[in-house]
Amino acid sequence: MADARVPMTKAGLARLKDELKRLKYVERPKIVKEIAEARAHGDLSENAEYHAAKDKQSHVEGRILQVEDWIARAEVIDVSKLSGERVVFGATVTLDDSQSGDEVVYRIVGELEADLKQGKISVTSPIARGIIGRSEGDEVTIQAPGGARKYEIVSVEFIEEEYEAEPE
Repeated sequence: MADARVPMTKAGLARLKDELKRLKYVERPKIVKEIAEARAHGDLSENAEYHAAKDKQSHVEGRILQVEDWIARAEVIDVSKLSGERVVFGATVTLDDSQSGDEVVYRIVGELEADLKQGKISVTSPIARGIIGRSEGDEVTIQAPGGARKYEIVSVEFIEEEYEAEPE
């Protein structure tokens, strides 16, 4: 399973590439400098700054390897080329919660991009699994941790997410 494809949107891939660039060209040099400064303080066996910097270096190097792996296995789904009434990966779906009467909007994305606060749910989440393949007007019952919830699919849209890189 190590070489399984990782589905993601173009914006998700751009975010990963930005993170990798930041880790390699900002974080890594900063840690190397911290290690050099701590090493200059003398005895390394009792040098907390040195050990903290080495731990930080280990975490950053591990994250770099992880992000590089995700990028290498990325299967980018171009949402702008999708259309139709069926819910698929990349769709932005408006649901009517039958119990509360509230409308919720979710975008179905890869696991690495999921962020509930931004309305992005993983393709493997219970809600996404319950609505994928369904169409506008369909009613679905989702088994959620708090019990079964009924939703009606109000709309299915394919909106390309805008992503702006963070300023350098």
